[in-house]
Amino acid sequence: MVGQVIFIIILLGAAYLFGKNAAKVRRNILLGRDTDRSDRPAERWAIMARVALGQTKMVKRPVAAVLHFFIYVGFVIINLEVLEIMIDGIFGSHRVFSKPLGSLYGFLIGGFEVLALLVLVSCVVFLARRNILKLKRFSGTEMTSWPKSDANYILTIEILLMTAFLTMNAADYKLQALHFGHYVTAGSFPVSDLIAPLLPSGANTLVMIERGCWWFHIIGILAFLNYLPYSKHFHILLAFPNVYYSKLEPKGQLSNMASVTSEVKAMLDPSFVPEPAEVSRFGAKDVTDLTWKNLMEAYTCTECGRCTSVCPANITGKLLSPRKIMMDTRDRLTEVGNNIDKHGKDYTDDKTLLDNYITREELWACTTCNACVEACPVNINPLEIITEMRRYIVMEESQAPASLNNMFGNMENNGAPWKYSQSDRFNWAEKE
Repeated sequence: MVGQVIFIIILLGAAYLFGKNAAKVRRNILLGRDTDRSDRPAERWAIMARVALGQTKMVKRPVAAVLHFFIYVGFVIINLEVLEIMIDGIFGSHRVFSKPLGSLYGFLIGGFEVLALLVLVSCVVFLARRNILKLKRFSGTEMTSWPKSDANYILTIEILLMTAFLTMNAADYKLQALHFGHYVTAGSFPVSDLIAPLLPSGANTLVMIERGCWWFHIIGILAFLNYLPYSKHFHILLAFPNVYYSKLEPKGQLSNMASVTSEVKAMLDPSFVPEPAEVSRFGAKDVTDLTWKNLMEAYTCTECGRCTSVCPANITGKLLSPRKIMMDTRDRLTEVGNNIDKHGKDYTDDKTLLDNYITREELWACTTCNACVEACPVNINPLEIITEMRRYIVMEESQAPASLNNMFGNMENNGAPWKYSQSDRFNWAEKE
């Protein structure tokens, strides 16, 4: 009974802490400007099923895709076993699903074990890719000590959880063979029975091992749950809504500012009456100038580096890294949220996303090619943040690079990016 009370207290505490931290993330996301992404729901569900659930954009890198698939499926399916653990912990039962499910229970436990082994092996390979092979896309100026440690912590935790799960089953398997206490014959153990001979034979020792691994496994999962809001691994929860709210227009179609569009229409058509609208700022200087979708994407970023690895500006040695754009946005948003918690919503720290986090050199290095958008496995769009910040520089500060200012002047005077007047535009075609 004492164990049940302790378990319930830990479970409720973990649920409360996760709910509190998740609410902060939600609050931070909603600091962004409103944008409507509720149109064409059927198409959105189809994209979410294909990209988030089916992971179709992962297959461009087959090795990583297969290993990630093992971890993904293992994480989802093995968590069904966590439901049984929670019920056992609350009511003091043991393998509560074994009787209702009958022979199906053995099939499920056997499947869980195979998946646990695949998850364990995949995590070991991923650790080796990061720390031994040191793949280039896992490095960069933005990949400081914390991002690297975060990835290693996640993989190590998953290895420990799967090891505890298999060891728990191995001890349970030996106790079932001994017909000890409440350890009735239940389940199939194709993996753990291979490591069972490594465990001691004494029943009391086996009970200690089984109970110890049981507690470690479930407390580890609850602790990992509360680690998610501080980690890049939060994408396992946000990937689905983030993909659902993806931009449905063609990738090359840039969004127009409604206020500017209305002004242009009024200039071209005197009969057009623009709708009144308040414009606090053109473009984005800080995270609160971005949309909530941009901010959700910042929390969804997996830091996998696929965007940066295909960015032509980054490949040619320029400062731009789309991954850094997303990480900087998330870091600044977290800072703004912490300031709200400490000082209230009206507090300003005289810092902005532009200049304090993202430099102008990074922004102007972007070629607007959409390679980063195409590469992202969860449909994150760094380009929207870049274009909004460049809009601010041009429209609010009038500080575009000289080459762009020349182009703007030529567009205004000559109707083309070049310095030649319209009447001289075809001089190149004339024969001398």
